[in-house]
Amino acid sequence: MSATASIEQLAADFNGRVISPDDGEYEQARAVFYRSHDRRPAVIVRPASATAVSQVVSLARENALELAVRSGGHSLAGHGVTEGGIVLDLSDLKGLDLDVEERTAWAQTGLTASEYTAAAGKHGLATGFGDTGSVGIGGLTLGGGVGFLARKHGLTIDNLLGAELVTADGELLRVDAENHPELFWAIRGGGGNFGVATQFRFRLHEVGPIVGGMLILPATPEAIEAFVAEAEAAPEELTAIANIMVAPPMPFLPTEAHGQLVVMALICYAGDAEEGERALAPFRALTEPITDGVRPMAYPEIFQLFGEEAGPGPAQEVARSLFVDAVDAHRAQAIVDHLQASTAPMAVAQLRVLGGAVARVPAEATAYAHRGRRIMVAL
Repeated sequence: MSATASIEQLAADFNGRVISPDDGEYEQARAVFYRSHDRRPAVIVRPASATAVSQVVSLARENALELAVRSGGHSLAGHGVTEGGIVLDLSDLKGLDLDVEERTAWAQTGLTASEYTAAAGKHGLATGFGDTGSVGIGGLTLGGGVGFLARKHGLTIDNLLGAELVTADGELLRVDAENHPELFWAIRGGGGNFGVATQFRFRLHEVGPIVGGMLILPATPEAIEAFVAEAEAAPEELTAIANIMVAPPMPFLPTEAHGQLVVMALICYAGDAEEGERALAPFRALTEPITDGVRPMAYPEIFQLFGEEAGPGPAQEVARSLFVDAVDAHRAQAIVDHLQASTAPMAVAQLRVLGGAVARVPAEATAYAHRGRRIMVAL
């Protein structure tokens, strides 16, 4: 049977949706967040069950078709779309079973970080994901998961208790510390290389109101160095993400700040509000803030600062990531020089201070091997 015939047969008896190039929704369905990945798959399938996922994996294997797996479509490398192959779009898998008493949750991998967090937040509970609500929990979890609760509660994978996985031969497995432990080790930080995750079992933590939001400061080498030092010295309840960039004409920025180099910091203090204000005071004292949007809020609100639907990302995106153990005066100056010399439409250097609970997990415990590194950098 040809690949075309196999796809037609799939459409006839598939538990889910099958979208072909002739369908009206195809153009929207093939689009991913980073628009530079402009590819045309032969078919896009949205399964309604794990069994249907297995069916699609088997179809791709039997016909030697490239298979792209998509949870939220934010893959910077473009892994969520393919040219001429099959896109396995998990976005219709939205099941979420919260066990409030046991503080665990089974979550299907079509959920976004914002959807999961909003549902758990109704019970004062949370699992730490990244920093953008529209990102799917599938790819984020398998890669490690560095977000607003990382220093207090660890990476997302540190709170992963089990998973349901479809392997390359179409077999559906439940994996955890006792069942297929080597596979469970691999999916915690090894990315989507070991199968298609259809649902995860997570640990939930009590997370009440936080002090969080956006703090924007003028970006000088001195301010950048001092910001990182304060973030490292802060209590583990505080996680800070510093985006050093040329300020775009955003409505919440004064006109005179447009085009200026700024530190656009996202800060989350997951603890008592008064203690949070004390922990934030050193950041506010670094220099006169351009904008101070840090305030007490419910934890799910921090994912909604830019709205759940942020729209597509940039048409062209080039990024490199690395770990460093310090941002001293020399490196801070290099960041400023690099950004001021850049001709990119939007050049950003992002600094995430790690440590805390992230560093307390042994490096050999999961496939995420960078436990001792202090700062994650993306350029």
